[in-house]
Amino acid sequence: MANPTAAMLVIGDEILSGRTQDTNSNHLAKTLTEIGIDLCEVRVVGDDPAQIITAVNALRNQFDHVFTSGGIGPTHDDITADSIAKAFGVGIDIREDARAILASHYANPADLNKMRLRMARIPDGASLIDNPVSKAPGFLIGNVFVMAGVPAVFHAMLASILPTLAGGTPLLSISVRVEKPEGSVAAALAEIATQHPDVSIGSYPFIQNGVFGCNLVARSTDKALLKIIAAKLAEI
Repeated sequence: MANPTAAMLVIGDEILSGRTQDTNSNHLAKTLTEIGIDLCEVRVVGDDPAQIITAVNALRNQFDHVFTSGGIGPTHDDITADSIAKAFGVGIDIREDARAILASHYANPADLNKMRLRMARIPDGASLIDNPVSKAPGFLIGNVFVMAGVPAVFHAMLASILPTLAGGTPLLSISVRVEKPEGSVAAALAEIATQHPDVSIGSYPFIQNGVFGCNLVARSTDKALLKIIAAKLAEI
């Protein structure tokens, strides 16, 4: 049986402008690989409702799981929750359980102001995702997990939902370093790839101290097969 599939939608003008570097997709990819869920696509869109809605609807209809990152904070440009509600065609408002969670984070009730209460606005029918770092919850609606963009919070939210995800067979990988340019190993690598069509085999070039080389990487769920391929790659 094939592994479950997933996609990620990274949301934020700051990502597209280069001001902020996205690391959440890398963390998600590593985490899902370990539990046997195949991350098949990562998209990045700006703080634009139409872009978010279009991307969410496309991805949720194509993959088993969709994970979003960014845009659920207290400021005016945090529009992810509203956009997700529109994508699903449901209402959105302050949820009392979300409000109570936020309130527990502030010693002074006055600190839970109008803008912070934006983080308690949850689409109708969604369930909350725990946020042990800053309390403001994410949410799950349909097959879409909506989470924060701050890496520490994203990591914590992802950890809280992992027990709910049914995985498949973890994808394993082996890597062989070859200090030869890709053109010198391409033919041999292609032959190995042809012999093992069910294994993902790739070459990743580098230049180090003036030496041209490449890392030959094979990925499969079959540990014994990877051992055989590793020996073949080493011969190159």
